[in-house]
Amino acid sequence: MTAPQRILLGDTVAKARYHVTRESLVRYAGASGDFNSIHYRDDVADAVGLPGVLAHGMLTLGLATQCVVDWLGDPARVTGYRARFTKPVIVAPDEGAVVEVVAKAAHVDEAEGTARIDLTVTFDGHTVLGKSQVWISLR
Repeated sequence: MTAPQRILLGDTVAKARYHVTRESLVRYAGASGDFNSIHYRDDVADAVGLPGVLAHGMLTLGLATQCVVDWLGDPARVTGYRARFTKPVIVAPDEGAVVEVVAKAAHVDEAEGTARIDLTVTFDGHTVLGKSQVWISLR
């Protein structure tokens, strides 16, 4: 899917669902170098008072941003992003977790050729990233 030539304020430009598994967490740990054991060991997560093994926050942010990259068809068109981590994504041992992303055009500047895309990122009915925004080039 590639971005249309013109988007309007309020347009839903992309939606995605990502299935995160324990294997996803191990692979992400290897790629990122973040081997904090709360991301793969139930006993450690429990010992520090967590409700379960957590997905890496940056993995969640990366998935959310990937939704926009897939829509654009070119990662170089993403010029910036930000988010606030509001709730963890708990990854169950067998079922994993599903992260859902809805991307909407929140600001469009046709003269500048830029837009801000606001992301709603949820897991289990709860928002997990607050103030999640991606800035893009429309050209």
